[in-house]
Order: sequence, then structure tokens, then C-alpha cells
Amino acid sequence: MSAHQKTAASPFIRACRREPVPYTPVWFMRQAGRSLPEYLKVREGIPMLESCTRPELVAEITLQPVRRHRVDAAVYYSDIVVPLKAIGLDLDIKPGVGPVVQHPIRTRADLARLRPLEPDDVRYVTEAIGISSRHMQKPHD
Repeated sequence: MSAHQKTAASPFIRACRREPVPYTPVWFMRQAGRSLPEYLKVREGIPMLESCTRPELVAEITLQPVRRHRVDAAVYYSDIVVPLKAIGLDLDIKPGVGPVVQHPIRTRADLARLRPLEPDDVRYVTEAIGISSRHMQKPHD
């Protein structure tokens, strides 16, 4: 494999750029994992937000639909409230209920409890993306 081939964009990225591709890449708009038995098994006993902070687990869950359905791109496994938790909002995701905030933000003083999001607050995201990227395989080879 030449150096150019190693750094060339995937068919998915090339299609996003409206560049020519050898086939029409496929991906899911939303994470497909919630319906997969392997997802249910690997998440068993692990709270939602905790599962989002474990890089190896995040990578595994991210890649499960890719392996099963042989799609060309992955949807990163996480939750929209992860950054809020990372900046100090006391919240949890309760099964069957959804996000529950212990002390809701109702005043400016409440807002002052939060701090700016720093990269170190979510370093597990960078780790998980790195692991996932290294394990992505081209399904059409």
C-alpha cells in the first residue's frame, strides 16, 4: 500500500465531499446498537453515563453496528448530556425516565456553579475516537 493510499480519504468521506467513489457508501443516521443483543450484553449493569466515559466500551459499542451491518461509517456512542455532566451538572440518566438533574439550573447563581468545558474534562472522548478509528475496517475490500 502506497503512502497516498494510507492517507486517502475513505469512500464515505469522499462521498461527503461529493468526490467520485467506487460504490455508494452506507451508514446509519442514528446509533443502531440499542437493538443489538451484543450491545445489551456489553452494557448490562453499567449506567448510561458511565458507559459513555469508558473509552474501550465506547469504541466497542460504536463498532458493533459497523461489524454487524457492514456499513461504511460509525456513529460515535455517547449521549447529548455528557458535556453537561463533565462541567459539573449533577445529573444522571435513569432507565425508563431519562435525564434527571439533581439541582436544576433556575437562576444565574445556579448557572455560575458550572465551569467552562475543557478538553481534559472529556479526554475519554478523544481516546474512544482513537480506538474506534484504529479498528474501523473497510467492509467492501
